[in-house]
Amino acid sequence: MKKRKVFQKLQRNRLWFSFASVCIAFSFFVAGCGGSPPPSSPPQKGKSPAVEKKKGEPAKVAEKKELEKKEETAYAYNPVGKADPFKPFIQLTSIKESSKSVPLTPLQKYEISQLKLVAIIATPEGNFALVEDSAGKGYFLRKGTGIGKNDGKVKKILRDRVIIEETYEEIFGQKKVNEISLFLHRVEEGGEA
Repeated sequence: MKKRKVFQKLQRNRLWFSFASVCIAFSFFVAGCGGSPPPSSPPQKGKSPAVEKKKGEPAKVAEKKELEKKEETAYAYNPVGKADPFKPFIQLTSIKESSKSVPLTPLQKYEISQLKLVAIIATPEGNFALVEDSAGKGYFLRKGTGIGKNDGKVKKILRDRVIIEETYEEIFGQKKVNEISLFLHRVEEGGEA
């Protein structure tokens, strides 16, 4: 009796194994056949070649329409009204600095607060001023002379002071004018002021 049960189990296992192998073979067969186009039938003798061309033309027209639809749906970038993606949105140097090609004069390398007004000379052609840097080196100023790191120019030279005008650009792009006055330090009798 034991032998018979063992034999029946073996037969069931073989049956399942053969069923599984048939299923696998069938799935490979279906997968292999699914990708190929249907075989073309040989041309029939009764039809002329002109009739065959007419049958093929509607299929070609349909294919062309599908290609046109695909081309129409293709995305095209329109940069009008948009920022340039290759330009940095934070500008680190001002436009004036990047456009300058003329080297700076020694007076344009100092801050105005580092210069000291020493003398004013009145002449018929116009006034001159003498300024000193922290090392004691002197420079002459006239109306229109460039001075300071912020692109300043001498606007007026009066009897007791020099007025310097600096033009700078704010964060929002507005130009602002800043007037700075350098006052003459007078030396009094009996010592320095």
